[in-house]
Amino acid sequence: MSDTPARLLKLLSLLQIPREWPGSELAERLAVSPRTIRRDIERLRDLGYPVTASMGAAGGYRLVAGTAMPPLLLDDEEAVAVAVGLRTATAQAVQGIEDASVRAMAKLEQVLPARLRHRVAAVGAATVPFGAAPGPGVDPEVLSALAAAVTAREKVRFAYRSAQGDPSRRLAAPYRLVATGRRWYLIAYDDERDDWRIFRVDRIEDVHPTGMRAPTREPPEPDAAAFLKAKLYTSGPVYEADVTLHAPMDEIAPRLPGDVGVLTAVDEDSCRLRASADTLDYLAFSIGRLGCDFTVHGPPELAAHLRMLGDRLTRAGQTGGTRVK
Repeated sequence: MSDTPARLLKLLSLLQIPREWPGSELAERLAVSPRTIRRDIERLRDLGYPVTASMGAAGGYRLVAGTAMPPLLLDDEEAVAVAVGLRTATAQAVQGIEDASVRAMAKLEQVLPARLRHRVAAVGAATVPFGAAPGPGVDPEVLSALAAAVTAREKVRFAYRSAQGDPSRRLAAPYRLVATGRRWYLIAYDDERDDWRIFRVDRIEDVHPTGMRAPTREPPEPDAAAFLKAKLYTSGPVYEADVTLHAPMDEIAPRLPGDVGVLTAVDEDSCRLRASADTLDYLAFSIGRLGCDFTVHGPPELAAHLRMLGDRLTRAGQTGGTRVK
């Protein structure tokens, strides 16, 4: 194999299989001399790939963990598996990795061949998450396009639908994506409004990069999540729940979604939950899914909402198939 770049890629692909590779076997696989293999190993090391060599009959070359993450080679099946996994992570908004998942997905999908993008989209369309919190779905391709624009500091055009359903076209410079656990938000500078705006990502469609570089602007606040929280809490109703859960705190904590609230222990058999949300439905869902008895101390609206849901469920259990309104 006389093409050096192609040979290095093939050598790297072999070394990514976790085993010791004798130099003679690598030379045979690549149809080159052992001396060429030694030179190629040095080239990989210069590129940041930590390749170790051991002596003896059972020795050889092995790719090991290093201090930095070098580029990886993935075959078709591996690339599809990683892309589907990243899409799943972004859809579930896993606490602490959602932003990294979107950035990684944007990088991977940018270089995926069309045939693999089609396979990833097909798997995503056929998959339904189990036990997800209620909330509108977000198109992973929209997330990927917005994440790429954030990284490249590039303006994008997109279609947006307001809370009242009014359509509009926007030209904006994306700054950050923020996941709240059940929704995704885009913080961006809106050129037409000449101001910072927050967009619900599930209401964004038809994202097109413009190739225009976004000018450097001072962000509205260094902490994008704090900025989003402040804006949401001042722009709509927020319900502050105070609930005693009649179960030990160490049993409840693993079941509580990360965005719901704060737990404190009361005694060995109960704990206190203080939570906030913009809808009573989400509070009721989050508390009800914990699987324990509870007492609501406030707000009155939450107690009334739970009574209404309880009455509805009771009627449903007594109707014998009759539709309950």
